[in-house]
Amino acid sequence: MPGIWETHMNFSQWSRSLVKTIAVVLALALPTALAISSADARVGGGFSSGSRGSRTFSAPPSTTTAPGSTSQFNRTYSQPGGGFNTAAPSRGGLFGRGGGFLGGLAAGFLGAGLLGMLFGGGLFGGLGGLSSILGLIIQIVLIVFVVRLAMSWWQRRNAPQAAYAGAAPGPQASYRSGLGGGFGFGANNAPLEIKPDDYEAFERLLGDIQSAWSNEDVAKLHTLATPEMVSYFEQDLAQNRARNAVNKVTNVKLLQGDLAEAWREGETDYATVAMRFALTDKTVDRNTGAIVAGSEQPGEVTEVWTFARRPGSPWELSAIQQTN
Repeated sequence: MPGIWETHMNFSQWSRSLVKTIAVVLALALPTALAISSADARVGGGFSSGSRGSRTFSAPPSTTTAPGSTSQFNRTYSQPGGGFNTAAPSRGGLFGRGGGFLGGLAAGFLGAGLLGMLFGGGLFGGLGGLSSILGLIIQIVLIVFVVRLAMSWWQRRNAPQAAYAGAAPGPQASYRSGLGGGFGFGANNAPLEIKPDDYEAFERLLGDIQSAWSNEDVAKLHTLATPEMVSYFEQDLAQNRARNAVNKVTNVKLLQGDLAEAWREGETDYATVAMRFALTDKTVDRNTGAIVAGSEQPGEVTEVWTFARRPGSPWELSAIQQTN
């Protein structure tokens, strides 16, 4: 009998050691993941959001500006098959951005359980006797579940979509805007003609949307983007206010851009363009103005934006996709 108890105690100690090791790894990895998110604080938050009509779930063709693939949408009203979801948009991501019940479970588990395991209390405050083995097993299973859930979310966010089965980009003419940015156009022999005035509109929207975002001007955003996109912007702005922070994006300048595809669905025109642009992206404390993320140093970003236009209305932002 003493041998049995000794075996049980050795197993219990080994199990607790394993739990604490996993907890330490998670505790160290979580701030890194949050830091990655905070670094992409510009409009859209570094996520792929919005809708591209019936092509929402088809990757746009690659271009000279964005030769790789685009990320799948983290946040969209669209449903596979071309339908639209009229429910409130999901918050793309695991922690508070679309995790739903599982995200709440993961966040609650990490928040309430990690410290307890690190300091010896265990997830359930400790279990005595033989039942401690079952408690430890449950803790390990939950940790493995959370880790796999996080890894699955990360892979979905960064997995490239299948290439769009459209024609390969052909020769492109060069268009230089008055702001110094360049757009290539004529790619893919798009069935919808996109003119120089349209490219100028796209470049203006790039700057105006970033400016309205920085000023937290939701009314202005409603004139520049679809209601779906504005709903995501409002959610992100609300999160910033909850953290007592404000994101400032300045010195936006288009460096290079080209058309991926343009088409018409019913009465709505769509144009998807890749844009590489410079910007200064920083998040500051709302009260003191101290920088809490980002920096004063300019950087470059390449994103794929889709614009939509209805009869008698100007172009408005319909989607933002990140590039891989």
